[in-house]
Amino acid sequence: MNHSGKIDQDDIVRARNVLLASGRRTPREEVDAYRVLSQVSPAGYLPLLARALQRLSYDTSVGKWHPSSLALCEEAVAAARSIDPAETARANVLYQALDSCQRQLYMAGRRAEGLAMRAEMLAIGRAQAELSGDPVVKGLHEWAAGLSEEGRYAEAADAMTELVAARLPDGPASGGLAWSLLEWIAALHDAGRSSEALAAFETLVSMEAAEAANDRGPMACHLYSLIGYAQMLDTHGRGEQAVLARQEALALLTELADTGERKSWSGYQASFWAVLLTFSGAESDRPAPDGPRPPSGAAPMQWSPDAKRRYFDSLQALREEVDTLAARATEDPDQHLAELVRLHRVLTVRSAVYWENRTHLFAERVRSLFDDGVCLAGRLSQHDPADGMRTLAGILIDRSTFHTAAREFGPALDDFRQALNCLGEVN
Repeated sequence: MNHSGKIDQDDIVRARNVLLASGRRTPREEVDAYRVLSQVSPAGYLPLLARALQRLSYDTSVGKWHPSSLALCEEAVAAARSIDPAETARANVLYQALDSCQRQLYMAGRRAEGLAMRAEMLAIGRAQAELSGDPVVKGLHEWAAGLSEEGRYAEAADAMTELVAARLPDGPASGGLAWSLLEWIAALHDAGRSSEALAAFETLVSMEAAEAANDRGPMACHLYSLIGYAQMLDTHGRGEQAVLARQEALALLTELADTGERKSWSGYQASFWAVLLTFSGAESDRPAPDGPRPPSGAAPMQWSPDAKRRYFDSLQALREEVDTLAARATEDPDQHLAELVRLHRVLTVRSAVYWENRTHLFAERVRSLFDDGVCLAGRLSQHDPADGMRTLAGILIDRSTFHTAAREFGPALDDFRQALNCLGEVN
């Protein structure tokens, strides 16, 4: 382009030659060419420019973001917005550009702008759903997660209720229903809608039971859902139902210890465990009031980058706080032991979620934390039997589910039976 703002014909020729030349062109060469040609033929090249800018923002060959990734994604959004609204491809191109850009905004800590882009994605999704008749609205899940991170739990619960209602008729065959149910349960619980949360949990338990019975899903996932359901029943004062759920879990775990899974499964059940583990640790975890909180019930891949960073960056500070408190608890257990047990459980849950999200060898990374937690809770039960025995039971159940995730079903059953003994629920 020359100084008058007009497009130089030589630039056009060079751009076309880049695209027509044999051999592999770089993402940067593509972007430069499309920038020129989109001014000559917007209808043909603006969509290509938007997509090329997104590709350039992340180098897949080395797995790193471009230093100017946010600016590139913002340019992609601007290019997509410039597409003629009458073009049928505009909605999809703009949606993808917004999706890339909102992630970058969250990475930069510009959460309000990121959430605004998620709202725009949802508006596009609603318009597309209305035209196509598809009951599942694209963008609704991202919108709900963003609301949850901001503490707007009532709105998040409403959004997840809408999403689950659209997915339920298709059942678990689509593959994503169980994960949506987990997020729905958490959103309802966070919004204080306990009766609805328990009903939603019952739906999840029933679905996992049917999937396991028909060899369409792991028995382990049915077990985790039963244990999580029992914990939520206890939280809301429904102890008798909780006892029944744990007895059902005991029977299932006994079968697993005797025969193992009925068929071989991929490792996704460990991720299912990690998400449900956060339910068990929710009452112990007290996140700082400032800053984002990861959306309850969601796997880490669904968290915004800054919420994930804030959650996992806490591990070192938590470890140091636990070590400091351990010395104080030895000197004055009346004052510090219960808090040490609580804080150690927070460290254990966060570490388990961190490592499960990173390696299938997570078990060896966190085994000692679960073992140490049981030892600490055992000390508390001896020091304060009234409250300590129930705390010990909860931490034994945590370790039981850890053993199950590690496919160590015998030790898992031993821990679970000991936990029921602490609760006085052994037949």
